Amino acid sequence: MSAVALDIRERASEAFAKLGWPTPRVEEWRYTNLAPLQRVSWKTDDDTQPTESDASMAGRAAHEWIFVSGRQVSGADAYATSQEPGRWADVERNALVALNTMHMQDGARIEIPANEVVDGFLHLLFIGSGDGIWSHPRNLVVVGRNAQVTIVETYVGTGKYFTNAVTEIVAGDGAVVDHYRIECESLEAYHVGNVFIHEERAANVTSRSIVIGAALARSETHVALAGEGASIALDGLFAGTGTQHLDNRTVIDHIKPHCESLELYKGVLDQHARGVFDGRIIVRPDAQKTVSRQENRNLLLSESAIVDSKPTLEIHNDDVKCNHGSTIGQIEQEPLFYLRSRGIGEDEARSLLIYAFASEIVDRMKIEPVREQIRRSLFQLMPERLPERRGGTR
Repeated sequence: MSAVALDIRERASEAFAKLGWPTPRVEEWRYTNLAPLQRVSWKTDDDTQPTESDASMAGRAAHEWIFVSGRQVSGADAYATSQEPGRWADVERNALVALNTMHMQDGARIEIPANEVVDGFLHLLFIGSGDGIWSHPRNLVVVGRNAQVTIVETYVGTGKYFTNAVTEIVAGDGAVVDHYRIECESLEAYHVGNVFIHEERAANVTSRSIVIGAALARSETHVALAGEGASIALDGLFAGTGTQHLDNRTVIDHIKPHCESLELYKGVLDQHARGVFDGRIIVRPDAQKTVSRQENRNLLLSESAIVDSKPTLEIHNDDVKCNHGSTIGQIEQEPLFYLRSRGIGEDEARSLLIYAFASEIVDRMKIEPVREQIRRSLFQLMPERLPERRGGTR
């Protein structure tokens, strides 16, 4: 390990000692309590073994890397892997990023040269395993000027483990990045994921977050539009049942003029599940001609399901076009009655409407294996709510 990496780990250790585990007394964590994680004496897996997973996309992805409990067990040689972190993740103010940096394990370091267009997609598969095991993957993706790439991160596993992941994405001038993050962890597991996206002039990034698994999951996306004319599209879908707690936080920072951000997050919650959407958009004084739209829509399937929605705009100049909105509702009776009148049973009609609500996000995804993976995970999560498709693609 280099002296630079050691110094960063030491700074992270000092930061975590100062910050400590976040509690609901901290505004950014007011809806989520990490006390269950603190009661476990977590340990790393020192005997990591390769394992098979049906989440593998080998043969469909252009390149695939597989990590088990934070250690790389297989991967293509096209790009080097490294434990060297970048400089975009917030170690000083984000306790879980500091914790990740202290214990940083394997991850992918992907560098796309200027003007290169990567055919297909690159797949990073992280598999959690065992009880009482924690892992701290760290990924860095640097995309050069006018280059293009699609990155898919998938998180799965079995047991009661804890994944604390950090991914940094840097998009150079005119770069195009399509990023997917799919969290389908064990329903006994805990998951915290932080994504930091830094965009230069005229960069175009689409980042999609799917949160389905884990007993408790926290997914954060931080975007810095640091170059004039940069744009970001954030899509999110979180679906929970039982007693799952799914927390989603986004921060989009408009730093330079003529930037655009479009954000749509949707939640589907059943039984006693709780969902959180906390979205913040910041428009700096020099970010004239900003265009920003933020929307959160939620569907509650039971009287005991809960969602906390907190969209926020923080605008520091007048020359902008910004709006935000939030809706929370149950299945509408009119379309349900329409389907029933066509001879469709009540349960099936209800399920079709739920699936239609979720598919607005899923169907916008360009990669068919990813769409199929998400559909399959949704069906497994709520088998009585989301029916399997019967022929064809809706």
